[in-house]
Amino acid sequence: MGTTTPPRTLAEALRARGDESLAGLLRARPDLLNPVPNDITQLATRAGTRASVVRALEHLDRFALQTAEALAVAPDPAPYDTLLSLLTGDGLDDGEQRDDMGAAITAALPGALATLREQALVWGEDDRLRLVRTARELLAPSPQHPSPTGLGPTVAEATAGMSPGRLQEILAATDLPATHDPVSAVAALSALFTDRTRMAELLDTAPVEALSVLDRLVWGPPYGEVTPNPTPPVKWLRDRGLLLPVSTRTVVLPREAALHLRAGRAHRVPEPAPPAVAAAAERDPQAVDRAAAGQAFTALSTIEELLKLWDGGGPTILRAGGLSVRELKRAATALDVSEPIAAFWIELAYGAGLLASDGETDERYAPTPASDEWLDLPAEDRWTHLATAWLAGTRTPGLVGGQDAKGRALSALGPELDRSAAPDVRRRVLTLFAELPPGTAPEAETLLRRLRWERPLRGSAPAAEGSDLRSRLALWTLNEAELLGLTGRGALSAQARALLDEGEQTAAALLSPLLPDPLDHVLLQADLTAVAPGPLERPLADMLSVLADVESKGGATVYRFTPGSVRRALDAGQAAADLHAFLAAHSRTPVPQPLSYLIDDVARRHGHLRIGAASAYVRCDDEAVLNEILADRRSTGLRLRRLAPTVLAAQTDPGSLLEALRDMGYAPAAESAEGDVLITRAGARRTPPRTPPAPVPEGPPVPDDNLLGAAVRAIRAGDTAATVARKEPQEGAPGSTPSGTLPRTTPAETLATVQAAAMTGSTVWIGYVNADGAASQRVIAPVRVEGGFVTGYDHTADEVRTYPLHRITGVAELAEEG
Repeated sequence: MGTTTPPRTLAEALRARGDESLAGLLRARPDLLNPVPNDITQLATRAGTRASVVRALEHLDRFALQTAEALAVAPDPAPYDTLLSLLTGDGLDDGEQRDDMGAAITAALPGALATLREQALVWGEDDRLRLVRTARELLAPSPQHPSPTGLGPTVAEATAGMSPGRLQEILAATDLPATHDPVSAVAALSALFTDRTRMAELLDTAPVEALSVLDRLVWGPPYGEVTPNPTPPVKWLRDRGLLLPVSTRTVVLPREAALHLRAGRAHRVPEPAPPAVAAAAERDPQAVDRAAAGQAFTALSTIEELLKLWDGGGPTILRAGGLSVRELKRAATALDVSEPIAAFWIELAYGAGLLASDGETDERYAPTPASDEWLDLPAEDRWTHLATAWLAGTRTPGLVGGQDAKGRALSALGPELDRSAAPDVRRRVLTLFAELPPGTAPEAETLLRRLRWERPLRGSAPAAEGSDLRSRLALWTLNEAELLGLTGRGALSAQARALLDEGEQTAAALLSPLLPDPLDHVLLQADLTAVAPGPLERPLADMLSVLADVESKGGATVYRFTPGSVRRALDAGQAAADLHAFLAAHSRTPVPQPLSYLIDDVARRHGHLRIGAASAYVRCDDEAVLNEILADRRSTGLRLRRLAPTVLAAQTDPGSLLEALRDMGYAPAAESAEGDVLITRAGARRTPPRTPPAPVPEGPPVPDDNLLGAAVRAIRAGDTAATVARKEPQEGAPGSTPSGTLPRTTPAETLATVQAAAMTGSTVWIGYVNADGAASQRVIAPVRVEGGFVTGYDHTADEVRTYPLHRITGVAELAEEG
């Protein structure tokens, strides 16, 4: 072990890893697998690309990110002790750095460093730690992109363009020996700033105002603007190199000086451990479960009401996609909720596959055939279906009403509401809930602080609460989980815990006893109302929603019977006798006489007038009724004229004529071209079969173990093909080729070599050009050579393949080991 050669490149470090370690890298950074790299060198190159490194940095927790940021401002390479010192400080800051913080950092650093190594962001032994070049460029300071640590450039970087004369002036002002070598001058100044004793003596001579300037720059940003005639404190600092010029009007505090003022710390507040989620309140777990179940039942009722609202065809779709503001307001009014909450229910139904576009020319939203199947499920199964769809969906209703990057309004069901981070944030928020004791409601502020630690915003200080997308998603999750019944009174319910850990069946089993049983009766009252003391069975609820209007909701739903509602039931094909029988069968109280009179009165007049298409016509056996209509001023806009004693023609469509006469107090019925009464049945419109919207993934999906194993084998085989030792022909001999290029042999030599390898069972190295002209190198073990083809086991692809001999550029034998 002591003679192992340290890796000189990231590729060598990756090559020295075991298969499990390589699989861990590909699992943590799945973007490296698309497509599978040919060998370790290509894997290392891809792991160092800007896009891949940015994605990896954005998935680090705060302390791992702080460790990477410290390495970005450390020497390259940096020993482990130097990195630890940058995180803990040098211990000479008069007790400001507490011992317990230093101990926590010392304990957490190996884990953070292991994470960075696993993700190929750091490589090398502990005495020579290297941050990959792309990450160093992203995290290192510059005037355009200040370092997240708030540190500026080193003395050597800041004085790169400085004249030797100016360097001599700085050396003289700091009582350093003069030297005509710029490199020696920079080294002497750097040594001064890193010497605790001499630096303290220099600052003891500084004016108080100069120290105030340093205090403003020490924790960043380290850049400041100066005038052509700076103030004496600034001039004192500039003369001694404590402020170095970046441009004619900008100066910077060099990194070495800032680290002295910080007592060696790269970060003002290192965070080695995740902040704890504090409890806001502790409630009875059973009360939490009951409250959550009640809200779950409300959620089911609201979705059912929404489906019923759009049952005959919902609102039209905007040209740009989505729901108009007017239609959202209309839905909110019908559901008796605010517009943001209406947007949530609409998006939830859409995400669960219960609503979709019908795809017609006049495109509208309507329930899908899956909604009928969903309505037939038990209540607990309907809830788990909604909750699962919400957890996995990337649709983000909280964005409705906001604007996109181009200033365009974001509408409900619009195309710009997908946020790939939503499922991860929702599940993580509920997981943090589940880590608390049952019945415990967390404090929102500490919850957000924990989420920001787990996935901080790279390159900036912690954002204000709710200002970044993940924080807003977390706040929306808290509200939506309560609406959906996953939480009750601010705490996670037992059924939600089961949904997260054990699956839908267990969650449904826990929820079922908490939901009220549906009733098969109502209580009819003399004031033309019916009271449903609880949830109704679906056939009863469907019929009652046609026969009466919902007047109020709550623990008991109140329905009101009106002439319009009774006429609606008659239009749906019911007869007066059917309605009387229905009410008598489902009422626990006698049917009130006023309600019986209402049904008989509306039924007697229903269909007395007949509306058809002429453009439209009205016909009635009673001429007096038609005379009354013609004499009514409200009919002027219909442009009616008499065609016969019992027929009027109108210059409007049948639907408009039907509604107009109903508004005038009549009860007309529509009829077909054959004169038959048209029956309007509710719930007849459905979209074609639709699948729920697919979630938009956040980057490539995490590969499974089988794919990871195959990818590692392919990379290893490709690496073998690229780095295996080969027998090279003597220089100038037939088939000789410069080392590192594809072998070149004549067709006869190629045929002879692969035939010999097939006979001896040996492995050879070939150059191959596929049908697209792409060249590659492969290690194969030929088993059969015939008909112009060679068949053998390809170690690169880890499978048996057949290659045309005319596409093999050349072949070389592998060198014998040892």
